[in-house]
Amino acid sequence: MNLNLQSTDFEIFAIEPRFGLDRAVLDARWKDLQREAHPDRFATADAQSQRQAMQWSVRINEAYQRLKDPLKRAAYLCELNGAPIQAENNTAMPAAFLIQQMQWREDLDEANGLSDLERMADDVALARRDMLQGLQTTADDLRDWPALAQQVRALMFVERFARDVESRIDLLGQ
Repeated sequence: MNLNLQSTDFEIFAIEPRFGLDRAVLDARWKDLQREAHPDRFATADAQSQRQAMQWSVRINEAYQRLKDPLKRAAYLCELNGAPIQAENNTAMPAAFLIQQMQWREDLDEANGLSDLERMADDVALARRDMLQGLQTTADDLRDWPALAQQVRALMFVERFARDVESRIDLLGQ
């Protein structure tokens, strides 16, 4: 293989470094790369070639997992452009966002049954969709990496809350 393990995920997949991408193109390229680098193709090769194939296979899968997930892809773009997410150190959020998070938490605590929880899940899914659209605009149109990093941190909160709602729904279904 003529690729460099130090290449960016976008370089490995030969796609433009953008938030918006064609998932079908990404999936097809992943399959091609996996076929090319699969360790089974190097079963009769020397130990160094086998090791390189294994490293490539792992690196291709890591890149694919990061690029196919919108939140991970946005965080990766931030890192590549000098605005790391630092979610554990930087939890500053706009007041309106924090107020909405508190309201959602209260609503979750007060939810009475499956219909309340399903309505909340729908509201969170809608907010998530809008936030993902915002990520695309900030990354691909504005190329404002610090703003994108803040939007990623906010979406991390929303995704965590969505998981909490789903867990409550699962508990009721048992």
